[in-house]
Amino acid sequence: MYTLKTIKGYVPKLTQRVTEKAIKQVKDDFQRIFAAALGLERISAPVMVRADSGLNDDLSGIERPVRFDVPAAGFDVEIVQSLAKWKRWALRAYGFGTGEGLYTDMNAIRRDDRLDNLHSVYVDQWDWEKVIADSDRTSAFLHATVQKIVHAIADAKDAVNALYPALRASIERNVTFITSEQLRRQYPRQTPKEREYEIVKAHKTVFIEQIGGVLSDGTRHDGRAPDYDDWDKNGDLLFWHEALGEPVELSSMGIRVNAASLRAQLQAADALDREKYDYHKAVLAGALPLTVGGGIGQSRLCMLLLEKVHIGEVQASVWPSEMLQKCRDAGIPIL
Repeated sequence: MYTLKTIKGYVPKLTQRVTEKAIKQVKDDFQRIFAAALGLERISAPVMVRADSGLNDDLSGIERPVRFDVPAAGFDVEIVQSLAKWKRWALRAYGFGTGEGLYTDMNAIRRDDRLDNLHSVYVDQWDWEKVIADSDRTSAFLHATVQKIVHAIADAKDAVNALYPALRASIERNVTFITSEQLRRQYPRQTPKEREYEIVKAHKTVFIEQIGGVLSDGTRHDGRAPDYDDWDKNGDLLFWHEALGEPVELSSMGIRVNAASLRAQLQAADALDREKYDYHKAVLAGALPLTVGGGIGQSRLCMLLLEKVHIGEVQASVWPSEMLQKCRDAGIPIL
């Protein structure tokens, strides 16, 4: 099943051929600005990991990774869903020190993702991770990191607007920080997605913090795997998309679990069996560096900055035939 939002009178600001050039411009500009702002080095990343490694990202815990056997190797592998845990392992393996970090081009398949204007089974994002000191495991440090990312996105938007004058939207640089519990209390009768709509429409650039744990009414704002983000020190970064008339989540990020928060979250998620994996053993033993990290959607960034209303306008993926026809009828050119 799929859902599709069409915009009456929508006309793309750029032709498909110009869009392809602009996509490269956005990605080149953003990577350069972003890596400089956070002090990151680009490294190579896997498309797949061993199924028995415990390194794949479980996301909200219900998505099924694409899994297959490799007869020549003698074991099963999984297409990565993100590299949240792998990056932390890589930081230690490559000898990164405190204040140093990495980013990767991550390409993934999420077979269970819904299909709509913002979601595709193909996922491309910049996964990044940085070594921090124990004293950096604070909300203030997280906020400062978020603000650097927002400025990088805004700078990339200014650069592409200068090259393509048809693009006129801007990025709000001032970030509104709010916890998921504060958001629930502000909009007690709405669903989590409805709350996101209201807060982002009002403030344009919003970071919703503390996602994964149970709220005071017994619900959760959203699901989070228990073994990478610290649920008290994480969040989602959302921007208002004027052309689409909706919030767009560009990044999920956070300070990563230490031994204490990992054990507490595994227990809360009834997932203590994961302690058998090498990654989890290393975190519990304090053998992996303390880190902050996240992912930034490449196609969603291009969609936002190039003022497109469907992610299929900036990435080549697969879509139902009926959706493709409706997009054609609505003037939405899918790559």
